[in-house]
Amino acid sequence: MSTTPQLLNSAQVARFVAQGFLRLDGVVPPEMNAQALGAFAGGLPSVPYGTPVPKAFPEGSFARRLVELPAVAGALESLVGPDPEVDHHALHIREPREGSAQPLHADALIDLRPDAFDVQLMYYPREVTADMGGTLVVPGTHLRRVNESDTGRYQNLRGQTRLTCPAGTVMLLHHGIWHGGRRNDSDTVRHMYKIRFNPTVPQVRLWDTADLDGPAVREELSRTFPWCEQATARLEILNRVRLWRTLSGDPDFDIEHWATRIDNRPVQRRTA
Repeated sequence: MSTTPQLLNSAQVARFVAQGFLRLDGVVPPEMNAQALGAFAGGLPSVPYGTPVPKAFPEGSFARRLVELPAVAGALESLVGPDPEVDHHALHIREPREGSAQPLHADALIDLRPDAFDVQLMYYPREVTADMGGTLVVPGTHLRRVNESDTGRYQNLRGQTRLTCPAGTVMLLHHGIWHGGRRNDSDTVRHMYKIRFNPTVPQVRLWDTADLDGPAVREELSRTFPWCEQATARLEILNRVRLWRTLSGDPDFDIEHWATRIDNRPVQRRTA
């Protein structure tokens, strides 16, 4: 099996910028899923904030094998770059029929960085069925900045998705996405293992840019989502344009001339 990281293409990165997450369904093989459950039962090792991956996860450990899978490694490198640091990791367990759910929230303190972002990896070692609840995500909310559980009063939003997936699925999320763990109404324990990664390099053209000028990039960045009306949707697209300008290294990229118009600051010409 190849160990070469499988970099994302420009359309996939643009989809991440628009939606705030990327799914890699069933990329972890069954034997690793079995290893994961054993590793989780033994408890997670302590990892100080900002630890490089090789120091955080020793070679041969489950977490190290997980992040070195070609599809996972390539997606991480495409989004946060080589040699990221581990902000923290945690195991979330939902017991059978426990009857409670997480409020809708964005992780950590309010984060206003317009030109950088952390990526959160969420891994599911078992199949997640509809009655197991899964992780609820509201696509496109990641650039609408909130402070942690400011959104906790909202129970349901139009367009939200509740994850159902095969065993071995990995999701990569922008740190600002609105999400929450739903209650588990099944008879099976639900595990979700999370690792948050901090970039250590500028997040500029880290992916396979062969299709950078292709029409799919603009199509992805122009998506709208049901939770916001037309006027608000335009503001979200503008936020994406600004982020894409940074990620692509193209300060002139635009959709419908919106960013160009707003950024226009003519310099007064001197007269002789």
